[in-house]
Amino acid sequence: MSFNNKVVLVTGASSGIGAAIALKFAEEGANVAIVGRNEDKLKNVTENIAKVGNKPLVIVADMTKDNDVQRIVNETLKQFGKLDVLVNNAGVGGNFDITDENAMKRYDNIISTNLRRYIIETKGNIINISSVAGQLVWENGFAYCTSKAALDHFSRAIALDFAPKGVRVNTISPGPVMTDIFETLGYKSEAFTAMIDGLIQKTALKRISDPAEMAELALFLASDKAVGITGSTYVTDNGFML
Repeated sequence: MSFNNKVVLVTGASSGIGAAIALKFAEEGANVAIVGRNEDKLKNVTENIAKVGNKPLVIVADMTKDNDVQRIVNETLKQFGKLDVLVNNAGVGGNFDITDENAMKRYDNIISTNLRRYIIETKGNIINISSVAGQLVWENGFAYCTSKAALDHFSRAIALDFAPKGVRVNTISPGPVMTDIFETLGYKSEAFTAMIDGLIQKTALKRISDPAEMAELALFLASDKAVGITGSTYVTDNGFML
């Protein structure tokens, strides 16, 4: 799949799934804008992308701040003049939970009136990164699980709104993925190993995914091979939900 001359904006791209998605699109020839809060991590991602494709546009920003959201849009369009693919990966953890009344507003802001026009012009598409938590619940997980369920339904709603314009909207719902989020949550050494082993045992395939697997799926959904797919949620969880 070639994405030559395509412009891809990836939020939450400083590590993990977002970084892998940005790298994969760059490998396929896309011009990529990467967004994150950690400047050092974004620098590492930039170096990796530059080895395989065009050097990305780097935007240090916080998706929980409305001014930053608008700046992301403005800088991307100023640099590239268009947008073909938007990957909403930011919002892991507490940033977009049920206690935040502006959660969906922030997702909607990144496809604000100005950006809608550009993505409609290219008949591009939007990929939202959700979680199997949108279809499952667990103890003390009401905020996170509810926020992901809301994102899933939000994606279906805007898929319907955008369909007459030729813009597709889909959702990827990963199960456990090996990213640095576990370190962020405080898991280290023996506790980390025990937690990973526990997750593996809860999957039917007895494995957890690498971020690159999410990137491959995102690439497919953004490509012409998925031209008839919109409003869908793709679960990739190694049978975790089973």
